[in-house]
Amino acid sequence: MSDILIAAGIILVGIIAAYIIGRVFKWLKKRADLTESQFDDILVISIGKPIIAGILFFSFFFAMRYVAIPEGYAWIVDGKYLNAAYILLGAWVVSIFVENFIKLYGQWLSAKTESDLDDKIIDILEVTVRYIIWFIAILIVLSYLGIDITPLIAAGGVFGLAVALAGQDLISNFFGGAIIVIDKPFAIGDRIKIDGFLGDVESVGPRSTRIKTLDYQLLTIPNSKMANSVITNYAMPDVKLKVKIPVSVAYGSDVHRVKEILLEICRDAATNSSYILTDPVPSVYFLEFGASSLDYMMVIWAKRFNMSWEIKDHINFEIERRFAEEGIEIPFPQMDVHMRE
Repeated sequence: MSDILIAAGIILVGIIAAYIIGRVFKWLKKRADLTESQFDDILVISIGKPIIAGILFFSFFFAMRYVAIPEGYAWIVDGKYLNAAYILLGAWVVSIFVENFIKLYGQWLSAKTESDLDDKIIDILEVTVRYIIWFIAILIVLSYLGIDITPLIAAGGVFGLAVALAGQDLISNFFGGAIIVIDKPFAIGDRIKIDGFLGDVESVGPRSTRIKTLDYQLLTIPNSKMANSVITNYAMPDVKLKVKIPVSVAYGSDVHRVKEILLEICRDAATNSSYILTDPVPSVYFLEFGASSLDYMMVIWAKRFNMSWEIKDHINFEIERRFAEEGIEIPFPQMDVHMRE
């Protein structure tokens, strides 16, 4: 009877100690909430529950040593099972710590981006890390208890290989999206060009990136292709765009006067329009003597990458008007044929 009372006393002491530790950690949690650092919050959350569970388990384990255990169940108080409990409690602490670390700091990093892909990556990473830690801990415990874990490792390898082969495209697209989030070659709303397709980025998902073309068609491109293609981003490093407008005039035109007129058109457009920059200054270049024309190039800077058509429309109308006033001919391709008798 005295042994049973001792066992009951040990369990009672364990329950009281667990309750006191629980109150202490609740107080520590409130103290940690008052600090700017998130690390102490993670530490308190990670240690609290495992310590309470460990105290209850150890009190029960030691109490069993004072109880008459039926024959065949003596393994209950074997020391190796206590060590196995140490391993599992350690895995519990590590699992909670890593999971909360990824959650807190991952959400802080993902809040800086517009895409929701990084939030999904963080959620998947939390679950994956948790299962990996527990899987390793269980394998260590089984190996420590003398159980052959080779079949489990082999089965896990075969299962992993089957999943990898079955979801090869899905996995490559997922990691392609992760690379996009980390490398940041573009952001939501940027105008990009990839493999001849031009449009604005609408969203970046776990499997694909969606681009709205200039014809307002939604283009879906796998992330693996996005990660391995050459991408032109018209919104980086800034949103302005160089617009080049070729102009040709007929031979016999006054080349200096033509350049003056084109410069006047550029400057007037930059001063009076809301979509052309005055800095950098517009410029005009006399490039070459063409087959049937004198060729110039006007260089104008748009305020945004999506204003090039408005600029070309405005400038071309002004060129036609000014050339008509000045009597400057805009040539068309022609060929002179000389016949011998």
